[in-house]
Amino acid sequence: MDERSVKIKILSEGGYLPAYETGGAAGMDLMAYLAEDVTIFPGKTLLVPTGVSIELPDGYEAQVRARSGLAAKHGIGLVNGVGTIDSDYRGEIKVILINWGEGPVTIKNGDRIAQMVISRYEKAEWVRAGVLPETERNAGGFGHTGI
Repeated sequence: MDERSVKIKILSEGGYLPAYETGGAAGMDLMAYLAEDVTIFPGKTLLVPTGVSIELPDGYEAQVRARSGLAAKHGIGLVNGVGTIDSDYRGEIKVILINWGEGPVTIKNGDRIAQMVISRYEKAEWVRAGVLPETERNAGGFGHTGI
């Protein structure tokens, strides 16, 4: 299998294959797989199934991210910011949506609810140290460089 090949299983008839909408898109859209419409009310979360599961090669993850159009138009985002699908996960991909908007939003079967980016990663190996070298920044954080 080519490193860029990812096995995908459509879990039910009528499920949707994630798709890149443009030639330059980094993320492929994930679609809702629903038996009936669902509504997300302001301040509430909803776990939305996609009807697909995947097998990623070792050393890869799938990042599930919000769609900017849903965020800008309806206030819909992901509760966890970015979701991670590990290479050893074989369950259905589900997306935890939150409605940060002011009105209810209805999600229908086939709606594009999130985007998924496949990324290579490295595993770190910890090396204990009693002292860390100084840097110009050192422990400065949380706005230490100003606005």
